[in-house]
Amino acid sequence: MIKGIRPLLRGSTYTGVLFAVLGALAGLPLALFALVPAAGMGSAPYVLQAALSLVLWAVLVGVVGLAGATRRVLVRSARRLLGVALPDPVTAPAGERWRTPVFLVLHVVLGWVVVLGGGVLLVMGLFLPSGYAAGEARLSWFGWSKDLTGGWSWAVAALCLALAAALFVTVSSALRSLAPRLLGPSPAERLASAAERERALAERNRLAHELHDSIGHTLTAATIQAAVAGEVLSADPGAARAAMRSIEESTRAALEDLDYVLGVLREEEAGTAAPTRTLADLPELLDRLRHAGATVEAETVGDPTGVQGTLSRAAYRILQEGLTNALRHGAGGPIRLRVAVAADRLELSVVNGIKGGPSGFPTSGHGLPGLAERVRLLHGEFEAGPYGDGDGDGDGDSHGDGDSHGDRHGHGHGGGPQRWRLAVRLPLRWAA
Repeated sequence: MIKGIRPLLRGSTYTGVLFAVLGALAGLPLALFALVPAAGMGSAPYVLQAALSLVLWAVLVGVVGLAGATRRVLVRSARRLLGVALPDPVTAPAGERWRTPVFLVLHVVLGWVVVLGGGVLLVMGLFLPSGYAAGEARLSWFGWSKDLTGGWSWAVAALCLALAAALFVTVSSALRSLAPRLLGPSPAERLASAAERERALAERNRLAHELHDSIGHTLTAATIQAAVAGEVLSADPGAARAAMRSIEESTRAALEDLDYVLGVLREEEAGTAAPTRTLADLPELLDRLRHAGATVEAETVGDPTGVQGTLSRAAYRILQEGLTNALRHGAGGPIRLRVAVAADRLELSVVNGIKGGPSGFPTSGHGLPGLAERVRLLHGEFEAGPYGDGDGDGDGDSHGDGDSHGDRHGHGHGGGPQRWRLAVRLPLRWAA
């Protein structure tokens, strides 16, 4: 018994009834339009006029349900009044747009069932006993009538109230069950939403790589340049000014990258165009490093500026990350950079000495894995590890897994100074 009346004690049952009544009220103006054609069929049978009006009414309600705004209103209303967890609607594929019109038609029909059926049952349940007390209680139904006397009026009144309550619970539950099926995302919409989330995640990962490469390099170079400027400020003011100018130039470029990335992450239009630094900008990058006090020996084979598109941008970022790591963790000796453009491939390498102790720079552990992923997506080959003298018995992994490569490898057992090499080979045929 208690279980049977439990739905009547829930507020969601009555908010569901309110949701149904709102559907009936929303369909009322369309019902007036649907009566217009039937009004011109004065000689037609009443049943035919009623059927035509109902069909036209359902069609009009379904057409309203095709509007995207209708679905958004229904979803918000269902969340609030039915207590159904529905995600924000996305643009439905053409083959899935029938679901909202079907729900709206059912919503309106169930609303009228509540208004007419529930209303009649409530009136009968409330007024039959008072009619009996006045000696006027009579039940009529399509020409059939029955005078209610004695306790029958009370029994019928109780039955009417019970039927009204059951009707309210049934309609509320039906709408609560239909909403996720017809207003919730379809399999096609879930797939489209998942694809959109994957695209957004890929874009954010790409931006994270851009920030790591650009901002990380700039801050590393600026730190070294500031240290150089502080040491020579009194002895060589000209060199200090040159170092400060280099800091200004490099940080301005980094601010452009940061402005673009933050604009995308805020889902706003970025204030500047997407940075498109390529191998053609490599000389400027090397000049900034030399102003920072680094010795960079660059070797170029072929014409790097002839490499275009995605491959050129990726190559620039790879070399930037390699040079940044050399600045952070190198032993202070010369950094050897090589760019070779062959007929079918692009070869990049950065070689530097390794410190025996900690580098003094914090590491994130994302640099080399990020580079390896970038190279993999371009169908290239990636190597990073100890190289050259002292490499024979080194204990390092040839595929490094972090930013810091200097503080994990000291001197190898071969006796010579340890060096580190980043080597990348990219096929030119994958250039975009």
